Order: sequence, then structure tokens, then C-alpha cells
Amino acid sequence: MLPGVPGVVHVSHLTKIFRVPERESGMSAALRSLFKRQWRDVHAVEDISFEIEAGEVVGFLGPNGAGKTTTLKMLSGLLYPTSGEGLVLGHVPSRREREYLRRMTLVMGNRNQLQWDLPALDSFELNRAIYRLPRDDFRRTRDELIELLDVGDLVRKPVRQLSLGERMKVEVVGSLLHLPAVLFLDEPTIGLDVTMQRRLRSFVAEYNRRHGATVLLTSHYMADVEALCKRVIVIHHGRILFDGRLDALADSFSTTKTIEAVLADGERITLRVPKAETSQATARLLAEHDVTDLTVEDPPIEDVIEQVFAAEVSA
Repeated sequence: MLPGVPGVVHVSHLTKIFRVPERESGMSAALRSLFKRQWRDVHAVEDISFEIEAGEVVGFLGPNGAGKTTTLKMLSGLLYPTSGEGLVLGHVPSRREREYLRRMTLVMGNRNQLQWDLPALDSFELNRAIYRLPRDDFRRTRDELIELLDVGDLVRKPVRQLSLGERMKVEVVGSLLHLPAVLFLDEPTIGLDVTMQRRLRSFVAEYNRRHGATVLLTSHYMADVEALCKRVIVIHHGRILFDGRLDALADSFSTTKTIEAVLADGERITLRVPKAETSQATARLLAEHDVTDLTVEDPPIEDVIEQVFAAEVSA
């Protein structure tokens, strides 16, 4: 990135505060709230900043309620920020400019965007009209996406007849017909079986390769993140705890290594040792046993992220 030139996604001190009513339980409290309502501020996203460059696929990780979906909704223009700045492709998302909407998409794994009682092909035609896509370009893109996700038989059925995994695949096709340059993917594989998850991951990777799309992905499935993302942003309680390479996350926060050894008699030994003691533990294992195979690995990334959250809670 050139100095002073913002990335495809530019977030600077972005904050979202929701003002929500609250009251005690009971009839008297309900009556009092009619005349004097009590409010409290909920800081969903608090002063976050990051940049995403063209073609990057970035994992956006955090527990439920961390601020992930709120951030994606601000960047896609569904929510106004309380303060700070969010720019995507040089546009202010909340202005919902036509040129911006033509170049981005938001896919939410737990939301239905296609017409429930119509075949997906009919909804695709509606999207063609909304985005004013030339018919030949639209058909070429539609057929390419249908082939990539292998949904040729599904797009002719009413959406309500599809399984969750089938519906998610045709939802993705509908969301990408206008070939967006930026994809905000909010739990796109939630509730899908392992085979469907793997298929969608492969599709996202292929779309990124073919079109150079920039992707910001939230997921609770670490297999999604490990397969697609070299960089991750970890958010908790609305604040960013980590922003860097996925492999550096383990280096920064993991305090242990896992040693696995296969002995000559077939026995397997697994040890988890402090990172600083890895060399000594490995040497001792080799000296005391007839080892035929040995590996030293970082702990699973899920464990590392749990350590990140635990450190934040104890801080």
C-alpha cells in the first residue's frame, strides 16, 4: 500500500454504540417506564482500525457478541457508525451509492435473501434487473457460478424445498451475479455439514483467484479460516485484540508446543510442553526412546484464540 493511500477496506476509529431501553421486571416498573424510560449504552464496536488490501482474504474472528456482524453491517451500509470512518472502495458505505452497491456483497449464513417460494433462477433474474446487468454477461456469469458450485439441478426448485446446505450454495450464487470486488461473508458455512463446508471454502478460494476479490470472512469454523486466510483480525468486546498473520497468532500468544512421537514398537507419545522447553523435551524423548517419527507443532488455532480471549478477560 502506498503511504497515505487507503486500502480497499479502510477502517479508522470506527465505533458503534446502541442505546437500548432497560427496566426492572414487574408491573410497577412497566408503568414507570411509560413516563420515564431508562436507557443504557451498549458499545458493540469500540474504536477499531484496520486496512485490507485488494485481493486479501482476511478472517474476522471473535466470540458471539464481539462486534463482528455489527462491523460488517457498517461496512456494507446497513448500519450508520456512531463515530469514526469506514471506507470501502473509496465509498462511504452508509450513503448506499449505486456504484458502491454494484461492487460489494454481504452474505449472511443465517439470512435468506432469495424469494422463498420461487426457483432460484427467478430470483437471479430479479437480481439481473436490480443491478442492470447486460443479459449476455449475466448468463455467462450465472452459468459459471452454477457450474463452480454444482447447483444446476437445484436452481430450478423452489428455494423452500432445498436443504440448508443447498440453499446456502444458491444464495452465494445469487449474491455474486454482479461479480462484486468486495465480499463480506458472515458465517457462510454455519450449520452446514463437513462436505458442504469444504465445497463452499473451495468456491470462495476459486472466486478470489479468478476475480481478485477482497474478502472479509467471519466464521466459528477454524477450518474455514485456516483454508482461506493468511491474515486474521481478532475482536472481543468490540475491540481488536490481534491483527496479523494467522501463523503469527500462535507465535504471539501460544505458550506451549505439542510433541508427537511414534516409537519403533508402534506406540505413540503425545506431550504438551512449554514453548521454551521444546528443545530439551525433544532431546530427552529421542535419548530415552527408539523414535521412528517425530513432529513438533503449535496447538490448534482454536486453543490459541481461546488464550487470546482469556488474556483479555484477565487483563
